[in-house]
Amino acid sequence: MRQTMISGVGYHVPKRVVTNRELEQLMDTSDEWIVTRSGIRERHWVEEGEGTSDLGVAAAQKAMTMAGVKPEAIDLVVFATLTSDYFFPGSSAQVQEKLGLRNVGAFDIKAACSAFIYGLSIGDQFIKTGQAETVLVIGAEVQSTALNVSTSGRDMAVLFGDGAGAVILRPGDGRSAILSTHLHADGKHLKDLWCEVPASRFNPRVSHEMLNEGRQYPLMNGREVFRNAIVRFPEVINEALTTNGLTLDDIALIIPHQANLRISQAVAKRLGVGMDRVFSNIHKYGNTTAASIPIALSEAWEEGRFSRGDHIILAAFGAGFTWASAAIRW
Repeated sequence: MRQTMISGVGYHVPKRVVTNRELEQLMDTSDEWIVTRSGIRERHWVEEGEGTSDLGVAAAQKAMTMAGVKPEAIDLVVFATLTSDYFFPGSSAQVQEKLGLRNVGAFDIKAACSAFIYGLSIGDQFIKTGQAETVLVIGAEVQSTALNVSTSGRDMAVLFGDGAGAVILRPGDGRSAILSTHLHADGKHLKDLWCEVPASRFNPRVSHEMLNEGRQYPLMNGREVFRNAIVRFPEVINEALTTNGLTLDDIALIIPHQANLRISQAVAKRLGVGMDRVFSNIHKYGNTTAASIPIALSEAWEEGRFSRGDHIILAAFGAGFTWASAAIRW
């Protein structure tokens, strides 16, 4: 069975930068409070009318340029997002149209912060089995328009940003390869990180009463998320290492989902590695959910944090709960 390589990466964030100081004017919070609890100093939020598919297209175009891939070469689009432009259809079809692709398969996947690795795994299987030659995998989110930007919603509102990242997958060149992916979920934690409405289990799916109660805003049990994340991150990273006969000494860089700097620091401590081996850009972008890992991957590559032939590990944990990892020989 042939292998899959990442031949291009790219990312895009909205122009609007929202600093902690700006949030101080909107709610009872402070720059010190936000930085201490999350490591976030600023994030990017969309302007009016800017949607998830727009961000995804911009990131995809950069990945395609790096890979030297034209629209007609793409066989499949996998779009990882919680925040498609509309309730339906998914943003993947919009990306297909906006990029001028052939009438290829295009679908969204909804696995929260782990969704990009889930998408990477799916694309990998299509390449390995010969069902596709060129796969575009995008992770993109617009979280800002779902937030309660007030004191009552500050625990979530200060954490999230908007953005997109993308990769082009092609058959391996004999050196670079996605070595393995590992996907997990535990649904009993549904309500520890969720957004209740609109929902198909209600008729109507959203009502004035629901809106007045604030049930359209995301909620998080921060303590439970932290407690699980610092266990699942090392667990799934070690799973990737063991599967491929690697040790942490073989890994040039670990790129985790950018959920919270304190989580990344706790994971590094549990693994016994310094933060110089764990990539972090959360101070600039906040938590961009499914976009987090491809944005970080793109930036780490730009900064020369790893080179062709190096081993890297991607790892994620998020709502569901879901968690995942990928071992890659770049």
